[in-house]
Amino acid sequence: MKSETGLTYRAQYRARYRVQDAEAAARGPGNAGVAAGQAQGATDADRETKLIVTRRKVAAVPERVWRSLMFYEQIDVPPPWLLRLLLPLPIRTEGSKAAVGDQATCLYQGGHLLKRVLHIDPGRYYEFAVVEQQLDFGGDLRLAGGSYSLRALARSATEIAISTRYSGGRRPRLLWGPVEAVVCHRFHQHLLRSIGEKACAS
Repeated sequence: MKSETGLTYRAQYRARYRVQDAEAAARGPGNAGVAAGQAQGATDADRETKLIVTRRKVAAVPERVWRSLMFYEQIDVPPPWLLRLLLPLPIRTEGSKAAVGDQATCLYQGGHLLKRVLHIDPGRYYEFAVVEQQLDFGGDLRLAGGSYSLRALARSATEIAISTRYSGGRRPRLLWGPVEAVVCHRFHQHLLRSIGEKACAS
């Protein structure tokens, strides 16, 4: 999906955060202005932001998918055992996510995340930043933000792309980096299945 600038939302998203990450690295580990969502006192390698993207095709039109994904925190289907073992369980979301600047508190067992809406193109694109994390994912993992992108396909289908930006400090990175990526993809897949099922049933 392209915006008025001619760039896809995904390309704009990647370009925007490459610039921000470069600026954060240039400030150095001793600067008080550490980028939001990154752990204070971490090394440069630990503060490196990762971007994980997962896609899925859903047999529903974008309008129905959009309505479903706006309420993804209220998931009725229990997550797979791996996610129950490694991640906090979502409970509900409080607050509005309908307009840029809105903030919503996502409640989990053991804590919460506060998300702020950065960009909305209804029915096509939704981007948020995590402005507060009172939730332990293990390994000093800090969420920075994410996005949802919808693309209309033939035969009333939709492709959903979920992205998550995060930094993690567990070492060695050569070992834990791939593990974090696998867990993130599994969580995305769980969300996508739930969103797809709700969209098809609505």
